[in-house]
Amino acid sequence: MSGERKRILGLIVNPIAGLGGRVGLKGSDGVAIQRRAFELGAVLESLARAAQALERLAPIKDEFTLVTYPAEMGEEAAQQCGLSPQVIGSINPGQTTAVDTKDAAKEMQRLGVELLLFAGGDGTARDIADVIGDDVLVLGIPTGVKMHSAVFAVSPTSAGELALATLQGRIRRKREAEVMDIDEDALRKGSVSPKLYGYLLIPYEQRLVQGVKAPSVAADAVAADAIAVDVVRQMKDDLLYIVGPGTTTRAILGKLKLEKTLVGVDVVGKSRLLASDVNERQLLDLLQGHEAKIIVTPIGGQGYLFGRGNQQISPKVIKQVGKDNIIVVATPNKLDALGGQPLLVDTGDAETDRLLSGYVRVVCGRGDYRMMRVSCTGKA
Repeated sequence: MSGERKRILGLIVNPIAGLGGRVGLKGSDGVAIQRRAFELGAVLESLARAAQALERLAPIKDEFTLVTYPAEMGEEAAQQCGLSPQVIGSINPGQTTAVDTKDAAKEMQRLGVELLLFAGGDGTARDIADVIGDDVLVLGIPTGVKMHSAVFAVSPTSAGELALATLQGRIRRKREAEVMDIDEDALRKGSVSPKLYGYLLIPYEQRLVQGVKAPSVAADAVAADAIAVDVVRQMKDDLLYIVGPGTTTRAILGKLKLEKTLVGVDVVGKSRLLASDVNERQLLDLLQGHEAKIIVTPIGGQGYLFGRGNQQISPKVIKQVGKDNIIVVATPNKLDALGGQPLLVDTGDAETDRLLSGYVRVVCGRGDYRMMRVSCTGKA
C-alpha cells in the first residue's frame, strides 16, 4: 500500500454493552439496569473484546488511519493494541449514552470512513442504523447480551480478521444485514419478540459473520418433546442440571412438570427446581461440592451454544462442570437450518473456546443423535 492514500477505519466502543450478561439481567439498556448490574458484581467487557479485534489489525497499523472517540469509547482499546488513533469528539467519561454513539457515527460518516467497526449489541447497532443507514460499510464486534442482528462477526477475532481482509482489498463482497432489537423489559418477563429496525451494509464472508436469529417453528414442538423424553430418562438424582434458555430446554423442564424461565438459566436436582433465573455467581455457589451437567440448545439461525444470551454460564462455570458434562439438544430443523455450518462458541475466554471446540453429540430426539462440529472461529 506504499504511496497510496491510507484507508480510514472508524471505531466506536459502547463501554457498557454486555454488562448485564453474566449477572443474568438480559441486557444493559437504561441507567437503572446498569446500576443494578454493577451492584451484582458485573464488570465492563467491551474494551477487552474490542481489543481482541484490533489485535488482528496491529501488523498493518501503518497502512490505515484509525478514527475513534475518546477514552472508553475506542481510544483506550486502540492504545492497548499499540495503535495511535485519531481521536475526535468529546464525552463525559463513565457517563456515555446512545447520543454519544450516534454523534460518533455521524462524524465518522462525514469524515469518510471506509469501514466502521463498532463494539456493542443490538441496541448499539440500532443507534448506528438510525443515523447512517446503509451509506457506510459497518461491522459489529459482538460484545452485547442480545445479538439477534446479522451485522456482527461470529467473534471479536473474526471481526478483526474480516476488517483486515477488507482493508487489504481481499473482501469485496457486501450485503445488507438485518438490524434487530427486542424490548428488554419484555424479555425479562419471558417474552421474546425481535423487531426488524432496518439494515446496515456489511463486508460479507459467510464463515466470519453470524446470521440473524431465527425463531422456533411450530413443527419443532413434537421434536422438542421427543428430546425431552430422551434427556429426562437419563437424568440422575445425584447430579445438578444447569438448564440454559430456549424453547427446546423448556420442554425438558415441562416433562418434569417444572416451570422454565424461557430466557433465563435454571438449576434442577432430583427432579425439583432448585433455583430459577440464576446469574454466574449463584451458579458457582450452587456448584460448590456438587457434580453437574449443563443442558444447552444452540440459537436458531446462528448456532451459538455459549456466548449469546446465556453468558451466566460463564467460562468459570463451564470449566468447573467440564466439557464432557455438557448436553447439547436441538431439533433436526434447527440443525438443518445451519446449512452445514458448525455450532459456535464465543465465551469471551480463548482457553474455554478452544476447550469447547471439536465435536459434540447433539440429542435430536428419542434415541436420535448427531455429531456436530463446534468452532470458535466460524471455520467448518
